[in-house]
Amino acid sequence: MGALEWRKVVHEHQGWRLLSCMWLHAGIIHLLTNMLSLIFIGIRLEQQFGFIRVGLIYLISGLGGSILSSLFLQESISVGASGALFGLLGAMLSELLTNWTIYANKAAALITLLFIIAINLALGMLPRVDNFAHIGGFLTGFCLGFVLLVRPQYGWEVSHTNTSRTKRKYSMYQYALFVVAVVLLVVGLTVALVMLFKGENGNKHCKWCHYLSCFPTSKWTC
Repeated sequence: MGALEWRKVVHEHQGWRLLSCMWLHAGIIHLLTNMLSLIFIGIRLEQQFGFIRVGLIYLISGLGGSILSSLFLQESISVGASGALFGLLGAMLSELLTNWTIYANKAAALITLLFIIAINLALGMLPRVDNFAHIGGFLTGFCLGFVLLVRPQYGWEVSHTNTSRTKRKYSMYQYALFVVAVVLLVVGLTVALVMLFKGENGNKHCKWCHYLSCFPTSKWTC
């Protein structure tokens, strides 16, 4: 019904499933959990940067999550918006880093955000949770934040009105992060898509990566 299934994506040429799976959920609890998360995560970003940029991050991050999931979880069927949601979390982190000078309580914000990200990624190591979609979405959103959520550095508007002493709108490190993020994003998505449609299995290239999605313990098996 549009869920993410590796065999249908690669062998039956149904690449649209990489996007359609974002709009499907495994039940009402799954749907409500993701939508509540979207409200809490996305509302601040949309208020500050508008729905177009945040919407692009959401969609492209969801795609990135689906691609990584298809590379590593080829025997499972996956649905949900979690990859896109983790993309928004990644974008919040990169937005904080690239716009570092304009924030007052930056250290507290950084620690809080890292804690939330770590907890959610750790929960993704439970059985029946597609943590590769989380990781792929997070990394994609993290790169996109450096590209789409850049704001003028602190003091630019004040100095802009004073023509005798004009400050640069963006700092050099913002430009550097922008370029690096674009390169990583384009190369990463291109290589991953090529590997996916060639039928590659990511687990053959990374023997321990399967632990990132499910870590076996005495309480459960993967």
